[in-house]
Amino acid sequence: MCAVARILLLCWRDSTHPQGGGSERYLEHVADGLAAAGHTVVYRTSRARGAARSEARAAVGTGSGVTVSRAGGRFTVYPRALGAILAGRVGLGPLGTLRRPDVVVDTQNGIPFFARLATRAPVVVLVHHIHREQWPVAGWLVARVGWWIESWLAPRVHSHSQYVTVSLPSADELAGLGVDPARIAVVRNGLDPLPAGVSPGGPATRAGGPRLVVLSRLVPHKHVEDALDVLTVLRARHPGLVLDVIGSGWWSDRLREYAAGLGLDAGAVVFHGHVDEATKHRILAAASVHLMPSRKEGWGLAVSEAAQHGVPTVGYHHAAGLRDSIDDGETGILTDGVAGMTAATERLLADPGLRDRMGEAARRKAAGLSWPATGSAMAEVLVAVTEGRRTSGVIGGAQPRPRAPR
Repeated sequence: MCAVARILLLCWRDSTHPQGGGSERYLEHVADGLAAAGHTVVYRTSRARGAARSEARAAVGTGSGVTVSRAGGRFTVYPRALGAILAGRVGLGPLGTLRRPDVVVDTQNGIPFFARLATRAPVVVLVHHIHREQWPVAGWLVARVGWWIESWLAPRVHSHSQYVTVSLPSADELAGLGVDPARIAVVRNGLDPLPAGVSPGGPATRAGGPRLVVLSRLVPHKHVEDALDVLTVLRARHPGLVLDVIGSGWWSDRLREYAAGLGLDAGAVVFHGHVDEATKHRILAAASVHLMPSRKEGWGLAVSEAAQHGVPTVGYHHAAGLRDSIDDGETGILTDGVAGMTAATERLLADPGLRDRMGEAARRKAAGLSWPATGSAMAEVLVAVTEGRRTSGVIGGAQPRPRAPR
């Protein structure tokens, strides 16, 4: 077993939270991998209504597990976590059994926990992407304060900390905020195997007519409205075209109203809400094209999940991480704006051969992703940090081959 033994992971939510998403799944898979390797792992997060304050979650395939500690809400999760760290240093409170961790992973979802102010342990800052484009949704005051913290204060407080992100574009964004590239490691997302009983996408699983799919949390910055706009235009050329929307969120009612305003009925767009894993993958396997109109992504886990079924993705260049998860022109298409997404989707619907070639290339790319590899890469970073070293570049994987200029 490596030198790291006691690891504290900080995140504002976990996957049981109603607004939990891909970034939470990422950290939980990392936690499972670390626990399976024999380390003591505590995942500290906020507490949603009805959630247990503390629970032990077994890591898959092992007798080891992760202790989940919950307290606080949207804003209070941060000071309460810092207070728990301070109390834990003297053996008190929910982190008392951990006492002095060997390393702390501070997840920055817009703002970090600033864990280095409460611990003497080395801190690794985990950033999926920069939130510049998302802050306006929070309102004028919160947006200004939040962006100041993210873009100016956090890089200075963590001026010597190791950073981890999930894609090369996100690493570039961090460097743009002044983080030294020599302290930025890229640990890419993994991917769950298909659920038992679910067949990989192919001719036998595809729907009888063309079908688009969006897999996303239903929140404003995911811009699912753009997919509805694409559907509205393309149904004039493909009368049987259907859009499946998988996911839930507080923006759901607004999206349904928007669809109704476009004249899209239940025969044109199906809002599935939250579904189990098997159902999710069966819907993906029936699709022709996956749309990801998100304003910003660190990696875009849904891209890889669609790729498991040979379904290419159309997304936006400005989403940053999609420039890493999608090989433009090979595993999908990157474009700009609704008109560009509409044209790219029409191109794939009109050319089954191109769609199949891109889908199979996407499937091959996804086959190289796994959560055990992600966990091992993160463990490599954590060990280096406890030894006083900093790491950079892609960890646990080869650099992508250069692409031809656009």
